[in-house]
Amino acid sequence: MSDTNTIRWENDADGIVVLTMDDPSQGANTMNAAFLASMRGVVERIVREKDGIKGIVLTSAKKTFFAGGDLKDLVQARPEDAARLTNRSNELKGQLRTLETCGKPIVAAINGTALGGGLELALACHHRIAADVKGLLIGLPEVSLGLLPGGGGVTRTVRMLGIQEALMKVLLEGQRYKPAEAKSVGLVHAIVGTVEELLPAAKAWIVANPSARQPWDQQGYKIPGGTPMTPSFAAMLPAFPANLRKQVKGTMPAPRAIMAAAVEGSQVDIDTAFLVETRYFTELAVGQIAKNMTKAFFFDLQHINGGGSRPKDQPHRTTKKVAIIGAGMMGAGIAYVCAKAGIEVVLKDTTLEAANKGKAYSQKLVDRGVSKGKVSKDKGDALLARIKTTADYADLAGCDLVVEAVFESVELKHKVFGELQGIVNGDAVLGSNTSTLPITRLADGVDRPSDFIGLHFFSPVDKMPLLEIIAGKKTSDAALAKAFDLAAQIGKTPIVVNDSRGFFTSRVIGTFLDEAIAMVGEGLAPSSIEQAGAQAGYPATPLQLMDELTLTLPRKIRMEAQSATEAAGLAFAQHASAVVIDALIDKYDRKGRSTGGGFYDYGSYGKRTGLWKGLAEHFTKKGHTIPFEDMKERMLFVEALETVKCFDEGVLRSVPEANIGSIMGIGFPPWTGGVIQYINGYEGPSGKGPRGFVMRARQLAERYGARFLPPASLVDLAEKGKLWE
Repeated sequence: MSDTNTIRWENDADGIVVLTMDDPSQGANTMNAAFLASMRGVVERIVREKDGIKGIVLTSAKKTFFAGGDLKDLVQARPEDAARLTNRSNELKGQLRTLETCGKPIVAAINGTALGGGLELALACHHRIAADVKGLLIGLPEVSLGLLPGGGGVTRTVRMLGIQEALMKVLLEGQRYKPAEAKSVGLVHAIVGTVEELLPAAKAWIVANPSARQPWDQQGYKIPGGTPMTPSFAAMLPAFPANLRKQVKGTMPAPRAIMAAAVEGSQVDIDTAFLVETRYFTELAVGQIAKNMTKAFFFDLQHINGGGSRPKDQPHRTTKKVAIIGAGMMGAGIAYVCAKAGIEVVLKDTTLEAANKGKAYSQKLVDRGVSKGKVSKDKGDALLARIKTTADYADLAGCDLVVEAVFESVELKHKVFGELQGIVNGDAVLGSNTSTLPITRLADGVDRPSDFIGLHFFSPVDKMPLLEIIAGKKTSDAALAKAFDLAAQIGKTPIVVNDSRGFFTSRVIGTFLDEAIAMVGEGLAPSSIEQAGAQAGYPATPLQLMDELTLTLPRKIRMEAQSATEAAGLAFAQHASAVVIDALIDKYDRKGRSTGGGFYDYGSYGKRTGLWKGLAEHFTKKGHTIPFEDMKERMLFVEALETVKCFDEGVLRSVPEANIGSIMGIGFPPWTGGVIQYINGYEGPSGKGPRGFVMRARQLAERYGARFLPPASLVDLAEKGKLWE
């Protein structure tokens, strides 16, 4: 194999060719220039020698089957690269089309994960067999990177599954399936138990199917479910874009492009459909949003999950028994995810009744999983058996990690740790699930401050993917590493930040909520504010989110921050939102959804029935408006600017943690790529990148207040023409 050849060709005695993808320059096979050249050579050879070939098996020598497109190349693509990307995509599709129409049976022997381009290669084969091995995933997740499958994935899944099934089960959500699930969906035809069984099974299928052809190449073939030319399907089609608008928040062009490529491609022959797909792919690839999302959901996530923030010199540790203090909503959720990961849990509250009520949350989730067939009853029972409830601190003996999840009070938390620290293991990590209280101050209440750390989970814990780990001034690297390892053990994405009031996530989301509420106080229509939040891409609009959190919690946090600031001899600047919050609580007795009313009214079972009419009566100024783009960008900018301050103050440690933490923890719009990538990728009338962002921030400051003035560090970056890295 030459330096540029990434595919090995092996002929067996029966005339079956095994093509083994094995790029010598990389740990994984990717769709780079060397691969395209190798595939070109392989296809040309197959055409020349096909009379002596009985069939072809496509497999891989790497742990993964194929890793897909070269994202390092794609993230650099600019509009002037459109022709190059178009030609490359069309060339690959031409090669694969020649392969699947060469007249010989072709089998994909999928030995490892086949996501994106890997599955697209397999789809060009007549038969797909996957090894049912741990960690193997199959799917087309390009939409999560702001892209669409550009190697024939849209065109072939539509012809194989039908437009609706392909969109819903494969393309629009980018689902990643285990082998059995992929077989159920129709992405693979067969499963074998081990990698070693793949080649024999593939060769046996070739012998049994010497005249194999793709379904869409057979005479009379019709796309399952029909096309827009089919009356029954045409009647449903108008609902597709309407449903998509409900699902997609803000500026998310990839789902719309995928739907368009699927529908338009279904109305033409397959070769023309490939061209349609390529044009949509290229348009996305050269755009800024794909770069933002690829940066966040591939490169930044890779940095975090690869241990970029974990102390390098610390041994890995597996938590065996965790103590959870407080069986309320947070504690109950933490207990569930720990037990689900196989960890023994002691769930303690002030009474056994309260602790059992917390365990009932896990029972509810298990019952739901069993009823939907997602978990067996035996596994569900085993999970519940791992949760022991108690009201006695003595039952915490043997625990090697603590997660305290009691009420947000320094005095109460000190009392809890004073009771337990002599009972749990002597080297147990002492974690507090606080969202705002400084970890260093909480650590003053324990004998081992080096083992004390913040473990900020997000609600609902069983659904939210992030864990914010907060290192206090005395937190040791050993404790930090143990906390990081716990996150991996329970399937959470960890970001590590340094101590301050509100840390990173709570501090930044507070600015988003305050800005929206300040706009209510300015007299802007609440419905317009909510619409601005939705169109900016926030998964939950600000006033709706505020009701969910309750209005009393942020006021309590504000009052504590005010007390701490004034105790330090400093002046506390009251935000304009405070007037609105205080009026809703004190004058109108509206404290949020849990109390029956806040910014919204609520009917039976807590269902929102609409914005409270009193907002218009008491706050809205008739005829008062500001540019809608200003409304959107006030929310986005205030969070981004606060993030820069978090870097300036040493709270944040890395750009990947800022980006991923903002998206996964506090709902910053995914299309931006996160708070810092939003600055780096900003495109506005005043310019692009940090320079354009700074100019726009100054404009917002002139219109709405000094809080929008860019920090000196950001101005310096902009003047140097650099990105925030």
